Amino acid sequence: MKKAASVLFVYLSSFILVFAPLAAADAKHKQDPYEKYGEVAVGEDGMVATAHPLASEIGADVLKKGGNAVDAAVAIQFALNVTEPMMSGIGGGGFMMVYDGKTKETTIINSRERAPAGAEPDMFLDGKGKPIPFAERSSGGTAVGVPGTLKGLEKALDMWGTIPMKKLIQPSIKLADKGFPIDPVLAAAIEDNKEKLSRSAAAEVFLPGGEPLEEGDILVQKDLAKAFKLIRKDGSEALYEGPIGDALAETVQDFGGSMVKDDLEKYEAAIDKPVWGEYQGYQIASMPPPSSGGVFLLQMLKILDGFDLSQYPVRSWEKYHLMSEAMHLAYADRAAYAGDPEFVEVPVKGLLDKDYIKERQQLISLDEMNTKPEAGDPWKYESGKPDYSAAAQPADRQYGETTHFTVADRWGNVVSYTTTIEQVFGTGIMVPGFGVMLNNELTDFDAVPGGANEVQPNKRPLSSMTPTIVFDNDKPVLTVGSPGGPTIITSVLQTIIHAIEYDMELKAAVEEPRIYTNNPSSYRFEEGVPVSALQRLKEMGHRFGEKPETIGNVQSILIDHKQGIFKGVADSSRSGAAIGVDLKGKGKKKH
Repeated sequence: MKKAASVLFVYLSSFILVFAPLAAADAKHKQDPYEKYGEVAVGEDGMVATAHPLASEIGADVLKKGGNAVDAAVAIQFALNVTEPMMSGIGGGGFMMVYDGKTKETTIINSRERAPAGAEPDMFLDGKGKPIPFAERSSGGTAVGVPGTLKGLEKALDMWGTIPMKKLIQPSIKLADKGFPIDPVLAAAIEDNKEKLSRSAAAEVFLPGGEPLEEGDILVQKDLAKAFKLIRKDGSEALYEGPIGDALAETVQDFGGSMVKDDLEKYEAAIDKPVWGEYQGYQIASMPPPSSGGVFLLQMLKILDGFDLSQYPVRSWEKYHLMSEAMHLAYADRAAYAGDPEFVEVPVKGLLDKDYIKERQQLISLDEMNTKPEAGDPWKYESGKPDYSAAAQPADRQYGETTHFTVADRWGNVVSYTTTIEQVFGTGIMVPGFGVMLNNELTDFDAVPGGANEVQPNKRPLSSMTPTIVFDNDKPVLTVGSPGGPTIITSVLQTIIHAIEYDMELKAAVEEPRIYTNNPSSYRFEEGVPVSALQRLKEMGHRFGEKPETIGNVQSILIDHKQGIFKGVADSSRSGAAIGVDLKGKGKKKH
């Protein structure tokens, strides 16, 4: 059922560039400082799409000055640490997928956090063996994983970079030192998390005088600028072997964690290969374990590929029902079999086997809802057997948030990068003197031990991050990724389905209302899903609520090789911006 690549790009020739307003101006500011940027852009020599306009501008500037996509991605991550301190930074980790335009290879820099050596399987249980409430276990030192982002950036530059880190970090030093106007997304995050932030040095930065900063206020982060200046001078050693690391480990211990300097000194980012699959004739590269993202994205695409979704309208109950059923089955498998492959055997081959997919498809009917979706047995299609069994987990876990961005350059290099500190503002703990927000990534482990994803020393917690690149005839044509904890996988899923199965223009594919459900008692939907469809779904037994919620924040680039252009899209649910690069013959040297 392969569709020609031109179908995916059908609307490009008639596309009219529209710059959407990104944030309402604060009363004290007569002009929106970000109004010159749009959520959609087209460029001939490169493209950047991020969740914050200033980060997009910094990345685009790197491309304009001759840097490649990896150079730009490193500069963007530092910028987002400043402008989205609640979403990602050097106190966290992530997955960077890189397509090398020269070698045609796709590689992953895995900077996922690890549990410190002192972590224990039962560390999220109380004295009676019961799970500690999520709000408590997610805000203490035991939740902090050994951060990997900075090591990952350094490794990416070692492999592909053309500009030294000391130059790429400079714009973010200035941004942190001089400050920038707070957008509505950050303002809301500060207000919503003021109690969590009040417990550490973060209060001085985000709650001066005890009051949360508001939209339009200038956020200055002198301590973070200080940390960045040390990194400019000493590279990653400033954190993993130097004064930032000393303060970081001490802060984690002050809040009850076990992390020591040795945990930081031993951390290394890993190099992985993608997990691959096909959908409608396109090849899809996505995240392997310890992310659950790629395996279960591909599993759901394979399951749904047998139902010819586009025979039903894009907002029909049939489409939402079939997607919900596929989600339930995939998330049941995820809970049972996903974990860190350095510690447990993950049956990736079996989970994606065509005969196993057929088994799962047979559990889905348009006539009724599967009220008891359970994990299947992928081990029948793969050698080996698990030495673990899934344990029941508390249902109090909150959705994490993070950020995703993407870059493409004129030499054919492409980056799709999801990066995180887990919950909004992570633990809420800031390293004093250095302005680094600490992740609470270890809450991605199971609270109750026994399963594939139980806490173990030096282990990486299960992730949902799903940076993805779609290929046609071995050429990258689409990048997709999103924040949103476990909803990430389904946000990427639906964007791909909308773009390929429903032939939607990319901005429309990103903005089309999404749903999410991981089991028959947990549902979310976005505004725009028809009331009539929701009513029919409820009659079938699906427990969609009454109020819509925002799900994810997709950043995406479409690459039209025939026309020689890039189209970038930033999701409207944040203040994101896409910026295209057009050099008009200037500086087009080979890389």
